[in-house]
Amino acid sequence: MTKKTAILIFSNSAKEDAKRKSFADSQLFETLTNETINKVKKTGLPYFHFTETQQEGTSFGARFSHAIQTVFDKGFTNIISIGNDTPHLKTKHLNDANQKLNNNQLVFGPSKDGGFYLMGLNKALFNTKRFSQLPWQTSALKTTTLQLLSVNHINFSLLETLVDIDSASDISSILNSYKTISKAVKTVLLQLCISAKAILLYTAIVINFTINHTLFNKGSPQLVSIKN
Repeated sequence: MTKKTAILIFSNSAKEDAKRKSFADSQLFETLTNETINKVKKTGLPYFHFTETQQEGTSFGARFSHAIQTVFDKGFTNIISIGNDTPHLKTKHLNDANQKLNNNQLVFGPSKDGGFYLMGLNKALFNTKRFSQLPWQTSALKTTTLQLLSVNHINFSLLETLVDIDSASDISSILNSYKTISKAVKTVLLQLCISAKAILLYTAIVINFTINHTLFNKGSPQLVSIKN
C-alpha cells in the first residue's frame, strides 16, 4: 500500500534557534519544539524532524528542498511542512491541511510576516530546483508563490493566517492575541517580556545618570596656589 502523508518539522535545535534569534532564549524554542511535536503526534501521521544536523545545503531553500525530497524518497505522496515557531498552530490546522490535500496540490498556512507557517504539497508538483529558488525567509514569499501558482493555473487552498515568532514584537502580538496558547509557552513568553522590560529600565537609568552627571560636571578642579 502506497504511503500517503507525512509531516516534516523543519526547525533547528533550541540552542541554534537561540543563536539566530537573539531576542529569545533556548528555553523558549525547546518549549515550542516539544509542543509542536506533541501536536503533530495527535494527528496520527508519521513525522520527521530535520534539525541543523540533518539539513544539507548552503541556503535555506536548498536545505528545505533537500529535506522535502528526502521524505518523498521514503514513499510518501504528500508532505505537510511546518516549523516550531508558531504557538497558535493547532493539531486541527494539520488535520485540515491533510484533508485539503485530497482536492488540492498545495495547501498554505500564511504567516503575518509574508511567509508561511505551514506548507502542504503533493509529490507530483515538487521541483527541487524551482522550489529552492523561491524567496525564502523574506516578506515576498507569499506574494511571489501565489502569483506563480496563479500564472501556472495550479490549484491551492489557504488556512487561517497566524503569527510566527521572528522578533520581539511578535511575542507581544501573540500574548495580546485572542487566540489561546499553552500555559507552558505563555509562561516563557511572559518571562522574556519581563526580562526585556528590566533591561530597558536599567538602560534608561544608566543613560539618565550619565547625562545628568555629564551636564553638571564642569571638569576637574584646578589647583590653586596659595602664597603666604
